[in-house]
Amino acid sequence: MHAAEPTGGNTVRGSDGPRDEVDRIVDAWQRERPDLQPMPLHVFSRVSRLARHLDLTRRSAFAEHGVEAWEFDVLSALRRAGEPYELTPGRLIAETLVSSGTMTNRIDRMVAHGLVVRAADASDRRVVKVRLTPEGKRRVDAAMSQLLESERSLLSVLPEPDRRHLSDSLRSLLIPFEA
Repeated sequence: MHAAEPTGGNTVRGSDGPRDEVDRIVDAWQRERPDLQPMPLHVFSRVSRLARHLDLTRRSAFAEHGVEAWEFDVLSALRRAGEPYELTPGRLIAETLVSSGTMTNRIDRMVAHGLVVRAADASDRRVVKVRLTPEGKRRVDAAMSQLLESERSLLSVLPEPDRRHLSDSLRSLLIPFEA
């Protein structure tokens, strides 16, 4: 993979190698609106298109293990919490970035599927915690293994130093949104 270099005018393109759909989109905009500075399209259109492909890959990995993408978000938050794999609904809301009504609905559905249970906190019976069941743990572990295998395959086109650089660059872009 070659670093993008300026190629005259306002266009940035890889020094060689195959062109993608974003190159064609940017070229069309440059032809129609040469006054525009298209650099953001080179980056964010690729990020957006890649996100769509990743979403499909993730959904496929999860489906193989009977888990919906939203279920994976909740199950993985519980799994990452460590033994006894439980969190309050409020903590789950913070980790998954959904509303309280959405989380209540999700928990209800996951309880019905045997993936989680509601349990009273041992030190304060007024506090309810959501706990991963053995079946929930089995599914999230299997889905996570499948996900990492699929994503590792997608990254295999990049040498290891490029993967680290990409990760660092994306972190720099993401931090302002999460501050």
